[in-house]
Amino acid sequence: MKFVKIIFHALSETFMLFGDMFEKRGLIYELVKRDYKSRHMGSMLGFIWTIAQPLVMMLIMWFVFVFGLKAGRTAAEVPFILYFFPAQIAWTFFSESWSSSTGVILEYSFLVKKINFRLSILPIVKILSAMINHAALIVFLVVVLFINGYYPDIFWLQFIYYLFCTVSLVLGLSWITSAMNVFWRDIGFIISIALQFGFWLTPIFWQTNLLPEKFLPFIRLNPAYYIVQGYRDAFIYHKWFWQGDIFLTFQFWAVAAVFLMLGMIVFRRLRPHFADVI
Repeated sequence: MKFVKIIFHALSETFMLFGDMFEKRGLIYELVKRDYKSRHMGSMLGFIWTIAQPLVMMLIMWFVFVFGLKAGRTAAEVPFILYFFPAQIAWTFFSESWSSSTGVILEYSFLVKKINFRLSILPIVKILSAMINHAALIVFLVVVLFINGYYPDIFWLQFIYYLFCTVSLVLGLSWITSAMNVFWRDIGFIISIALQFGFWLTPIFWQTNLLPEKFLPFIRLNPAYYIVQGYRDAFIYHKWFWQGDIFLTFQFWAVAAVFLMLGMIVFRRLRPHFADVI
């Protein structure tokens, strides 16, 4: 009975959060703009630096794998650059938004004691800020697709669905880690290590057909697998999400729902103690 009550409160808190987001949309916009500008403060090139690092990394890895390791084409006869870039762009958004959201409560500590401000909105600010860079990388991906003979298609719009998947997953994770980070400052370092492991364990630049069959179920448990493969399906393979493995879709949303619920419960429980620590 107590567990049901906790779930009910978490659900009601979540619905209230979305109501507050709509009501405070102007404030959220200002916070996102402030957050994005603060990254470029004192920089001459500003916005360019925010996408230069992921672009350079993608180009270096493409060069190494194509010319160094001779990974010219994938098993599906798709140029490696087209197999790699959509997945890397999806992963960059996931990792950037989660890592930046983890420290958001400490960064905006001046809002902690404001009674009329819902702190659970703050991770969303970081996610929306990261989405600006993501949009720029999507434009870069479109250019690469054009160069390789892939032209606009209705399937491309499906990336919006997978973007929503990423936001849902990151939001739940960031509620947990941002709340815990107030009390245990090592959480940020743990997330950094977890993201490094996640990068290599997610089929971003390698193909699942290279693995023994017995390992595939474990790879598919990784929710990031669903997202990166979804970006490929949208931009390269022209496959709707309901045409693939429907069990994988249900599995992803089950995991995302658990993290969203758990995240709201953890955040709600720890929120009253933030002011005592900060």
